[in-house]
Amino acid sequence: MANTTLSLLHRADGSAKYSKSGYSVIAAVNGPIEVQKRDESPEEAVVDVAVRPATGVGGLRERYLEAIIQNVLRHVILVSTHPRTLFQFTLQIITSPEDDSVTGKMPQAASNLPVLPALLQASILALLSTSIPLCMTFTATFVAVNLNGTLGVDPSVQQIKLASSIHVLAFSSHGDLLVVESEGNFTIDTWEQVHQKAMLICHGGKGEEIESDDVSMNADDLPKLESVLKDTVERKVAKEQRWKESMG
Repeated sequence: MANTTLSLLHRADGSAKYSKSGYSVIAAVNGPIEVQKRDESPEEAVVDVAVRPATGVGGLRERYLEAIIQNVLRHVILVSTHPRTLFQFTLQIITSPEDDSVTGKMPQAASNLPVLPALLQASILALLSTSIPLCMTFTATFVAVNLNGTLGVDPSVQQIKLASSIHVLAFSSHGDLLVVESEGNFTIDTWEQVHQKAMLICHGGKGEEIESDDVSMNADDLPKLESVLKDTVERKVAKEQRWKESMG
């Protein structure tokens, strides 16, 4: 179950904390703010993303994650309405599973992908806590394919080590696929199952069923990440409304 908190940093234009599956991320966003002349674009805003690890300093892993997140955020923010400005995101990984850095036999055991959904979810929640105009929202999930072909959602580190492939998918609020990052060996049919299950997790469905080798699940039985976003924003609005009424 995901835990979310909005507007916890008072010196940022927007902030959020997202925790799930052993990962906890705090995101802060500032913008639109002034951008250096060498970086500005005359037609749209610049989106800058900095990912900070839980321990140590950032390296190639963080640069890889930053590139993915930056590309997604550029499609979400209405950058064309804020030329020659900057939207600055800072994503701090607070906690991660204890053996997150332990390398197993499978290549994806030391993968960069498990933390990506938490980073994406924290970034969109931070945006929702601001007044920055958006053209859509998005949700992201993590799916692993076990050696026997069954699908696992938000697997543990040990399960990731034993998986034949792992996948991160993010969908827009319009149902479009924004991010797909995969590692390991899998067939097209397997990927189609992963895509279907990820779509149901992010958006849910009406009476739809998903088939896998181990179980047939109704869409109503799966958690809907889109509902998590809506519930989080509704709680924030209700809290602010109570504060205004008490002041009035």
